[in-house]
Amino acid sequence: MSLDWQGALQAVIHHPLFGIGITLGVYQLVLAGYERTRWIFLQPVLVSMLVLIGVLLACGIDYSEYKRSTEILNILLGPATVALAVPLYLNLRRIRQLFWPIFTTLVIGGVFATLACVALGWWFGAEHMILMTMAPKSVTSPIAMLVAEQIGGVAALAAVFVLITGVIGAIFGPALLTRCGVLSPEARGMALGVTAHAVGTSAALQESDECGAFAALAMSLMGVATAVFLPLAVSLVT
Repeated sequence: MSLDWQGALQAVIHHPLFGIGITLGVYQLVLAGYERTRWIFLQPVLVSMLVLIGVLLACGIDYSEYKRSTEILNILLGPATVALAVPLYLNLRRIRQLFWPIFTTLVIGGVFATLACVALGWWFGAEHMILMTMAPKSVTSPIAMLVAEQIGGVAALAAVFVLITGVIGAIFGPALLTRCGVLSPEARGMALGVTAHAVGTSAALQESDECGAFAALAMSLMGVATAVFLPLAVSLVT
């Protein structure tokens, strides 16, 4: 009795758990490589994404099938985000002590992060739609996609800009902050959270719990401020 290797392989590839398995497996492998080498260009989110794209293309799996098989991971994003409240709670006293520096950093950093990308896009001749898509790039994808759609951008493209911003911030942010003499975990966390959202917060948590707590705080406040004030600012300007 001969074994149908082709049929068995197809059954594994199209199994409902295959997408979750390769996603978690690839991420753990890349994360282990990053922790062993600490090579900045081996950023787990970026490299995992590229490897997964290669695996999906090699296996002939389209995105819709992959999305269905990894739906549980999207559901778990909510609890994972809420879990960031733990380092916030542990550092609540320090956050209260630094209320005004935090508020000032959020206002100046948030405004600069938004205006800088829009100004650069306008300088390079980008269309209005692209500018509105780029504006919310420094917040998490769900907020950025919703805000971009509200102000005349493209939600799907906004998610791409968010991913690029987060990966670049996580790769170059810590080294740049160190080179500029920013060694305080509070300042480093705020900078990474304001500019590189969840990916930057992940990088901050690898430095220390205190740095991660301030990054989570900055990411949350930046998301709320962008969702509330960016559409209002665009409507006033236009």
